[in-house]
Amino acid sequence: MREAMQTVYVNEFTNGILDPEQEMLGPVKNGGHIIANTAPGCWGPMITPRIRGGHEVTKPVFVEGAEVGDAIAIRIKSIQVTSMGTSSGNDAPVEGRFVGDPFVAVKCPGCGQLYPDTKVVGTGPESVRCSNCGTDVTPFVFTNGYTIAFDSNRRVGVTLDKTAAEEAAKQGRSFMNTPENSVQNPIVAFAPHDLVGTVARLRPFLGQLGTTPGRAFPDSHNAGDFGQFLVDAPHEYGITREQLADRTDGHMDINRVREGAILICPVKVEGGGIYIGDMHAMQGDGEIAGHTADVSGIVTLQTIVIKGLNIDGPILLPVGEDLPYLAKPITKKEKATAQKVAGQWGVRQLEDSLPISFIGTGANLNEATENGLQRAAEAFGITVPEVMNRATITGSIEIGRHPGVVTVTFLAPTSYIDQLGLTHLVKDQYRDLLE
Repeated sequence: MREAMQTVYVNEFTNGILDPEQEMLGPVKNGGHIIANTAPGCWGPMITPRIRGGHEVTKPVFVEGAEVGDAIAIRIKSIQVTSMGTSSGNDAPVEGRFVGDPFVAVKCPGCGQLYPDTKVVGTGPESVRCSNCGTDVTPFVFTNGYTIAFDSNRRVGVTLDKTAAEEAAKQGRSFMNTPENSVQNPIVAFAPHDLVGTVARLRPFLGQLGTTPGRAFPDSHNAGDFGQFLVDAPHEYGITREQLADRTDGHMDINRVREGAILICPVKVEGGGIYIGDMHAMQGDGEIAGHTADVSGIVTLQTIVIKGLNIDGPILLPVGEDLPYLAKPITKKEKATAQKVAGQWGVRQLEDSLPISFIGTGANLNEATENGLQRAAEAFGITVPEVMNRATITGSIEIGRHPGVVTVTFLAPTSYIDQLGLTHLVKDQYRDLLE
């Protein structure tokens, strides 16, 4: 094992497969930092058949001292968009160009080669061609798409008309500022322009952030909803329904996983294997279009090992302003009022509480909610009905990604959080709201 480093710089990517058997980068020291130049997610990799996971995430980083059964708290120190703009929109798969799953196993309809190398010829939706036979090989097309350009400060974006979108398409990788080691085709090559003159605010976040699963997973399928497509799949990455439990839910598309948030991830392989990708410039709850504005960017993370915190899926500590209204910490003034009510009714002691958010994933939103509730109950050693009550009167269920990622957020008794060894971390995160 190499000597652990205080800072690990990452500019290398997987081929779309998160494989615990592959060597990791690092190691990074417990408490150290990861600085990564990330590649765009969804659409670029989706039109690049040699990438086998639907995304192009960074190679995982080994964290010193992280053992199976621990957890790693990942503090998102900064996120900076570097792309000038991007293209995105709704997708439709093209039949005859994949084996079972267009995100994972693309097959050239001309020469029949699986995972073919490609080249970009011109612009437009037929510009991605098989390097072997020249056939249009893209497994996805837009049903409604747009090209968006950002201001120099990366605060707002404007969707472009046909002429401007085609100009961006000609610039390709430079317009998207794709990292040097990325192999994806630039999605702006398709030059979609169904939305023109739409103005959108930027608030970047990470659609993929987490730890390496316990078995080889296509990166975009490391979640309870997308992972369903792997069950009994006809390609080489097919798994059983039981093996889906080896996921770590790193692909969440939760817009609250942004600068200032803390994500606590399970360790299911030695060293954890932190990976990063799928940065989005903006997204409303649910990512209802299926995709949003995928961009390149620079990310700085801090890693903190939490020994013995054996969790099945991620726990999120969002920034204070992203907490649901009912889950914000009780203020001193509110507690004083509550104390008076308690005195009137003979209640001797009030709970001290802190916010916490459990990630749940599943085949649909109902299953994802059940998963999140169960994870919270198991972590605290309480019943699911208790979690349901607390999430109803002191929290909220919020959609991360449709169809099957949610957050179960509520005010938990501080004594519960003490049991997980997270009280200091949670209080630090919400110190301004607790004063």
